[in-house]
Amino acid sequence: MLLATDLDGTFLSGEPDSRLKLYQLIASHPDIQLVFVTGRGLESVLPLLADPTLPHPDYIICDVGCTVVDGHTQQPVPLLQGNIEQSWPGEHVIEEAVAHIHGLQRQEVPQERRCSYFCEEQSVSDELRTIVEKLNCELVFSAGRYLDVLPKGVNKGGTLKKLIDYLGIGVEQVLVAGDTLNDLTMFEQEYVGVCVGDSEQKLLQATENNTRVYHAEASGCGGILEAIEHFGFLGPEGIAAEARDTLEPGQSDLVIVYHRLPYEEVIENGEMIRRRPTSPNGIIPTLLSFFADGKQGSWVAWSIHDDNKGKFESHTEVDASQYPKLVAARVPLTKEEVDIFYKRFSKEAFWPTLHTFWERAVFREDHWEVFLKVNKDFAERTAAEAAAGATIWIHDYNLWMVPAFLRELRPDVIIAFFHHTYFPSADVFNVLPWRKEIVGSLLQCDFVGFHIPRQAENFVDVVRGVTPVKVLERMSCAPRFLTYGCAVGLEEMVTEIQVNDRVVRLGAHPVGLDMNRVKTVLDDPGTKAKMAQLRFELSGTKLILSVERLDYTKGILEKLLAYERLLEDHPELISKITLMMVCVPAAKEMTVYRDLQNDIERAVGRINGRFSKVGWSPIQFFLRGFPFEDLVTYYAMADVMWITPLRDGLNLVAKEYVATQGMTEGTGVLVLSEFAGAAAELRGAVLANPHDPSEMVTACYLALTMKKAEAKGRIREAFHVVEHNDIRQWGLEFLEAVEQCKPKTTRLEDKTEPKVA
Repeated sequence: MLLATDLDGTFLSGEPDSRLKLYQLIASHPDIQLVFVTGRGLESVLPLLADPTLPHPDYIICDVGCTVVDGHTQQPVPLLQGNIEQSWPGEHVIEEAVAHIHGLQRQEVPQERRCSYFCEEQSVSDELRTIVEKLNCELVFSAGRYLDVLPKGVNKGGTLKKLIDYLGIGVEQVLVAGDTLNDLTMFEQEYVGVCVGDSEQKLLQATENNTRVYHAEASGCGGILEAIEHFGFLGPEGIAAEARDTLEPGQSDLVIVYHRLPYEEVIENGEMIRRRPTSPNGIIPTLLSFFADGKQGSWVAWSIHDDNKGKFESHTEVDASQYPKLVAARVPLTKEEVDIFYKRFSKEAFWPTLHTFWERAVFREDHWEVFLKVNKDFAERTAAEAAAGATIWIHDYNLWMVPAFLRELRPDVIIAFFHHTYFPSADVFNVLPWRKEIVGSLLQCDFVGFHIPRQAENFVDVVRGVTPVKVLERMSCAPRFLTYGCAVGLEEMVTEIQVNDRVVRLGAHPVGLDMNRVKTVLDDPGTKAKMAQLRFELSGTKLILSVERLDYTKGILEKLLAYERLLEDHPELISKITLMMVCVPAAKEMTVYRDLQNDIERAVGRINGRFSKVGWSPIQFFLRGFPFEDLVTYYAMADVMWITPLRDGLNLVAKEYVATQGMTEGTGVLVLSEFAGAAAELRGAVLANPHDPSEMVTACYLALTMKKAEAKGRIREAFHVVEHNDIRQWGLEFLEAVEQCKPKTTRLEDKTEPKVA
């Protein structure tokens, strides 16, 4: 069959259950062709195509029949569009001809090959009709206030008939649907049709004696479903034969969706064993802590599995003693899928674009298909785990498309998303070939969280470029965040938006630090011994510390060039300072970093060759990771922590340094890039622009020569921020914000359970 439907009041309306049922029916039935027939201009229809819950139309007839395009390419259907174009005198000709008519107000909406006005019925005079007729055009007046001047013979029904004749589809295969007098011309053709519930009375009156037109009880999509059943389009078994199976809810009230499992899987003696994570990732234990009270939950993550390895274990325990009701719901991925989805595509297409290095990005459609497949697998596993009305907490950009698939499968759940990486401005993000799909997916969330307000505001700007947005709430960023004097500062941020009928809340929640982890290391007698030894070795030398992953976003080369200039401009520092650079290499599959590594090693060699003296080297370079215990020792001893990424979502290393210095009552100075998210949060840091070599030198020299009293005051100010807003506080605040998205009758404060602090 072919369904030709109006949008507003028809295909976009009705009860949520009816809309979901109709949309799924069309998606699961490839023989149904879908045509949008609307008074909207094409520019106003295109945002709907970014909504992943809406079926994609095969054709779009818009501008009340004046525009007809292929729904997949958005390009005109040449034969039909050309004929309409030839009969249109042009909007300026129409405007000038009717300018003297009293009561006409031009509609300021996107439109082509038509002129639309607001007016009262008395303005539609004989004089106006005569003027329009002389221009070989005609009038359409509807709903008591909308007036369209169209090319002669062009309207919704006429253009639809030409399209159906062009496609060679039989009359008996077409169902038209509408709700206003503007749709009447569709019902005047030979097709069967439905006036959905709550249709305009004049339309009902005009069609009441037409035996081919069904007047439905249900509004919107519910009315279309009634008509499909009434006219028997899907055969004797009707809609029930085509509808998808209902997915039974799982048992978990909270489902964490993260690419990593809450334990490590390693092969020992040919067998896979599970052990606690050794990676210094404070987020995993924090997320686990929400299940420590015996709360039923699931943790959805991938596990590498190839078909030749036998039966896959979809569910495992995490830690029966600490989290008795938490299961790991594992998504089986082949090694090739993981390599493409995560190590290649995510890092070669999305990572550079997110960090404003779009010229480095590699976009491959075949990799995008793998990305979609993996995200769909995650969504299906998540949908099966979640209890009715559960909270789903999805993490980071490599799972961007999960909300789109999940919302269709489980419209009842609350979907929250936290973006751990930087989110760029619209002019950068819009480079992505799949930006509309990604934005459409994120708009299926109830809550989307970012580290800082600037990133949330960038997201809103990106959404504005895809679909009309109504801002419902704003909030001041002070005093929690810096507003001015910082590249990522912001005075005010949007906290709630509405897109079509969906409301999405936004938040700024910088990830905190596991303070107990730092304290445990500092309390260890072995650490104190290492600190004493290092203090002796550095006697008379100030230590500048740099710790980062091998990545072009971290500004490592720029830092080395600034350090070289520092020694040139201030020769008195030679042999009195040393830069210790710890650079953690990327996984061997990530070949994109090989050239960067070579450039860094050459720069280190050149600087050491220029300035080294007997017994002293300006740079100690380590291309390897250090145990966290050793890093804390260096944090405690470093006079300057030099962290200057070109772009960074947050930067937890900066917080680790501040925590260590604060706990040891140190006088170290944090020199921080103002393009790191942490710069909007950490008061007391010396901010620098990593793109300005002169400022980099000045900031580092200021830190090296700063009086101890000022340095101590600065680190204390930053420490108060890090200490209060720790990782536990981050998780609690995030979930509390998500709780506000739930209907009031289901929020925690409306139950007998205590409210999340």
